[in-house]
Amino acid sequence: MKVRKTILSVSIVAALGFAGQAVAQDAAPANQDATDLDTIVVKGIRGAIEQSLDTKRDDVTRVEVITSEDIGKMPDKNVADSLARVPGVNISAASANEGAFDENDRVSMRGTSPSFTQTLIDGHNIASGDWFVLNQTGTVGRSVSYSLLPSELVDKVVVRKSSEAKLVEGGAVGSVDIVTRNPLNFEKGFSIFGSVGAVYADQPSKTDPQISVLGNWKNADGTFGITVQAFSEERHLRRDGQEILGYEQIGAGTAAGVAHPDLVGVFFPTMIGSALFEQERKRTGGMFTAQWKPADNFELEANYFRSDMKADNYNRNYLIWGARIINGTAGNNGQVPLPGYVVRNNTLVSADFAPTPGVTPSNAFGIYDQISRPGSKSSTEFFSLSGKWDVSEKLRLSAQAGTSEGHGETPVQDVAEWDVGLNSGGHWRLNGVGAADWGLGNANTGAPGVPNTDYRLDWIFGFNDIDVEDKEDWGQIDGTYFLDGGLVSSIDFGVREARHERNLDQVTAQGPNFALPEDPFNPATWPQGYTNYPGDFANGIGGNFPRNIWYFSPESLSRFARLANRDPVSRFYYLGAYGLEERSSAAYGQLNFQGERWTANLGMRYVRTQEEVTNYVQATNPNEPGVITTSAFGPYKREVTKNTYKDWLPSANLKLDIAEDKVLRFAASRTLTRPDFSAIAGAVSLLPPADVNGVGSGTGGNPNLAPILSTNLDATFEWYYGERALFSLGVFSMNIDNYVSLANVRRQYMTIDAQRPNGVLVDYDITIPVNSGAKVNGFEIAWEGPIGDYFGAFANYTYAEGDTDDGTPMLGTSENTYNVGLWFENDKFNARVNYTYRSEFFSGLDRASSFYQDDIDSVSASFGYKINDHMSLSLDAMNLNNPKTKYYAENKDRPRSIYENGRQYYLNFRFNY
Repeated sequence: MKVRKTILSVSIVAALGFAGQAVAQDAAPANQDATDLDTIVVKGIRGAIEQSLDTKRDDVTRVEVITSEDIGKMPDKNVADSLARVPGVNISAASANEGAFDENDRVSMRGTSPSFTQTLIDGHNIASGDWFVLNQTGTVGRSVSYSLLPSELVDKVVVRKSSEAKLVEGGAVGSVDIVTRNPLNFEKGFSIFGSVGAVYADQPSKTDPQISVLGNWKNADGTFGITVQAFSEERHLRRDGQEILGYEQIGAGTAAGVAHPDLVGVFFPTMIGSALFEQERKRTGGMFTAQWKPADNFELEANYFRSDMKADNYNRNYLIWGARIINGTAGNNGQVPLPGYVVRNNTLVSADFAPTPGVTPSNAFGIYDQISRPGSKSSTEFFSLSGKWDVSEKLRLSAQAGTSEGHGETPVQDVAEWDVGLNSGGHWRLNGVGAADWGLGNANTGAPGVPNTDYRLDWIFGFNDIDVEDKEDWGQIDGTYFLDGGLVSSIDFGVREARHERNLDQVTAQGPNFALPEDPFNPATWPQGYTNYPGDFANGIGGNFPRNIWYFSPESLSRFARLANRDPVSRFYYLGAYGLEERSSAAYGQLNFQGERWTANLGMRYVRTQEEVTNYVQATNPNEPGVITTSAFGPYKREVTKNTYKDWLPSANLKLDIAEDKVLRFAASRTLTRPDFSAIAGAVSLLPPADVNGVGSGTGGNPNLAPILSTNLDATFEWYYGERALFSLGVFSMNIDNYVSLANVRRQYMTIDAQRPNGVLVDYDITIPVNSGAKVNGFEIAWEGPIGDYFGAFANYTYAEGDTDDGTPMLGTSENTYNVGLWFENDKFNARVNYTYRSEFFSGLDRASSFYQDDIDSVSASFGYKINDHMSLSLDAMNLNNPKTKYYAENKDRPRSIYENGRQYYLNFRFNY
């Protein structure tokens, strides 16, 4: 058991001490709910801005609010895009290091990891899943995938930058609460809203349908209502890119190191590839809400939501294999670069290699991965039941219980990995964060060529049977006791219990099936027929590298997969499986103060977290009790780790109305989030060395990581200088205890691949998470206001500086983020254009090297035409500047990847009756 205490509450009381001398006002009446944000119906850009600013101004805490412009009409097609324009908020199109796609998917705040930002729906957590296999089995964070949350569901989004004791713990730096609609708050007894349209993506040159419908009914006396919403949205995606899969150092015993001692210790690219990713996404689902108010003082509400994302995808990557060229293979100590090579920043940025005689695996200068993932999908759903009861004029009680479940699934990966560029020679030229120039000499990239002369099967790999289950059950009771007069206006109190589970029970690591009469390495068993990359592949990213590349169809790979061994017992990759159960108990008390021209609160939340982590580890003694010996990857056993943590989380907020149009805010709190699922329950992910005598790399978890605690200070000045107008300036500071950093350990694992088909123990340098410390300091400036009667504009800038105790970069910290936008609206037309910029940030470790995303900007626009009171047209254009997402390693002379996803255009016909 691990117990921590804090004295932050003492400093909070001191900070609020002067407020006790002010004159108190009467307490709010029991039937006035200060947190009810759904009672105003707004239409249009101006109405949405006005309600957002009113909510922000009235709240005692530090909040930002995005309000729907109309039923089912957020400012953007994606909620994450709308959040990008909030000061202090960052968005990203990737959850880890899988590379960016064309839809923003993760949200973070104030220069921290997305896992530090809590996403709620109507005040409760939501379980989530990821469709991409690397996010299912690799880096698995606490963040929610916004790709599962259509913007049509949203009434408003409340971003909380300061904490209160009564808020659910889980957001170390803040929370995003997606507020949906209540049936009894609609104006008419029956109403229906919807949109029918299409999306065109210019990279794949595909048009797909989009439909969303919401219907609401309530009875004549407004005591019972039902809302039903359904959506179906399809979209094609094509991502063109170049990927550099890590860096290694030239060894003293390699041919290159012997011939040129100056190259010993110099880094070189492990692989450089032409990567084509294609996908068809289909998001379907809906929400059902029933609300019953049998008396003025009693209310019940039930909600059910589900969203499914079908995400079949096909990934191809044609690569020059630098590690095989320089480090060599069994019986071959590699190639020597020709004269004229260039070293910069201790990196071999330019090298040429001559063809070598013979046709053997050691002479294959390239490798080609074709990976089809039919059936990949993700899903989320929840059911919640809540109630409010005004017991008397003095006492209000509320309760909520629910369950939520998410899945990320990859049932199968149809994979072939081919040796290419046999006896071809090769070269590369690295050009900083831009695309590299590279080639495989005389290799014919446009056609497979002659089997076993131009290409050969190297291996069949990939995880199958993946179904990551994420689940949370919760129940809570909250109360408010109102006081008459005096300094304290009300007292909030409550308790909450929750159980969160995250499990990956089966990981089947396929390989060639040598038990079949058909030899997987016999060309007669290989797919026939081929096609080529699109003619305009990678036209927008520059560089001179292979573009006209052959590939087999997904159907051919599917038939070829019959040669794979997918036995779930013998091919059970136990290092990838894990289980996590977290039980959290919380209780809080909060005093709410109200005086003349000021409001405040002071509270304490107590949280107990009980963790049980299940890992499967390699056993050194196969005869030890409990050891299982059925896996080809060696004997293993189940290992369970249990920990209990107790934490006190004080918080205080003070709002001063220093003038009729000016507000000062101060906040201090101790907040908590729990480490990433992959950090705690850590499936082990391994990258074998290309050289049979080399050292591999990998990542793993640490079940003894403590919850992350952050001491937060916030001060803000707000000037509401006109209608729909605001200027604000804020500063913030976060001191983070138990920040998760990384350390390296060396371990041995049984390895089976093309270089080691019979399996041997191999040394690996494993990166594991450890508790450390970090700090983030920064400031925010924001302006928003009308320009004349029909125009308006906004601009904001956030600076964040993050530092860790061990001197490593802080995950997710962009020093500079800014947004500017302009809008127009009259009785018939509306238009909006937005520009967003985010500077470079550290994204984590990948293949034993750092992974940074370079700065990126995007332009979006929307246009609307009101046909009449019941019909309108809208056009939303995303990524108009066709941004390129670039990544690099320890410095910009070690690029990692560059991607282009293209633009998307959404045309919708909207109706309401």
